[in-house]
Amino acid sequence: MARVKHIPRPGKRTRSSDASASETQEIKKRRNKQGTVALREIRKFQKAVKLLIPTAPFVRCVKQITNTLSMEVSRWTAEALLSLQEAAEDYLVHMFEYGMLCALHARRVTLMKKDIELTRRLTGIGVRL
Repeated sequence: MARVKHIPRPGKRTRSSDASASETQEIKKRRNKQGTVALREIRKFQKAVKLLIPTAPFVRCVKQITNTLSMEVSRWTAEALLSLQEAAEDYLVHMFEYGMLCALHARRVTLMKKDIELTRRLTGIGVRL
């Protein structure tokens, strides 16, 4: 067999011939399978007991809604805002759980807008007729 001269591909860097195999392995970045990182994040957030929605933006949103709906309420206690935030997060978590059940019933793994809409319709919350 005749020897063929190695021609470097354009756009790829070539390393010098004195580089060892261990240096080549150090440069190569290890990748995880699809979904592994997502499952790790799910386990992490399920173990955590802290609130997921940032407090400052939530408080601003609550105060803005309060100002548009009622001029009588101008102050909120910290405990009231905290309990409202916990209730909001609990509602959202249950909404996503039921939405995932709807998606699984449709033989899908991806949660879609129509799953959340069906969940809201079935639970009777936020339904406009």
